[in-house]
Amino acid sequence: MNLIDVRADNVDQTSFFCMMSKKKSAGYQTKLAWLRSRFAEGLRIKLLDLAAGGRGFVEYIPGEYAWRPVHAAGYMFIHCLWVVGQSRGKGYGRLLLDECERDARACGARGVAMLTSEGIWLLKPGYLLEQGFQDVARAAPGFHLMVKQFAPGPLPSLPTDWDQRAARYGDGLTVVNAGQCPYIPDATRTVLEVAQAKGIPARVVELTSSQQVRDEAPTPYGVFQILLDGRVLSYHYLLPKELEKALEQAKR
Repeated sequence: MNLIDVRADNVDQTSFFCMMSKKKSAGYQTKLAWLRSRFAEGLRIKLLDLAAGGRGFVEYIPGEYAWRPVHAAGYMFIHCLWVVGQSRGKGYGRLLLDECERDARACGARGVAMLTSEGIWLLKPGYLLEQGFQDVARAAPGFHLMVKQFAPGPLPSLPTDWDQRAARYGDGLTVVNAGQCPYIPDATRTVLEVAQAKGIPARVVELTSSQQVRDEAPTPYGVFQILLDGRVLSYHYLLPKELEKALEQAKR
């Protein structure tokens, strides 16, 4: 399977996999603008060749610039690894991981790290365990920081002050987001529409740098979370009915 190297000079032609059929959407354009600022920091995206039937990609960046609240300096950090549809079960995930590991070794990184989840929106930890990664840190609800180390040195880690971080956002309904995922604008809009329909004041706090994500994000996912009165309701997209249910449960 041919791999396509997405770069600043070809991203308009290659795209970046997610929302490729909706290039005029707010989500696609937000992600595109975010990418243009990240390539200079060492961000890489490798796509499976769509023309050959490939459906998947990997996105990674030096840990110093990771858009997750992790301490991973000296490691290559994977934001996303997806293989979908008929491309699954053919070894393409391993192919994409190999590409990331090769780049990590070439730039002198001590290893590769990735945040996973037993829930949704992130890769399951079991797959990386099968690929030689180790589980080095955990956080509720079901997050696992996975690492494959090449050279001795400090392991990546997660913060431990999640409750305090959430509490800083105070009363009311708050969406804390960032531009790393193109599905976030839709997810944010859903929250605001439900809040308006129910007469609930809501606000959006945008994290605009990787440092802000590391310092201020109230969940390990970092680039999207819904909070109510300083407590996390969700770190992932909720459909309107799901959000309404979560709000009702939070009142009990």
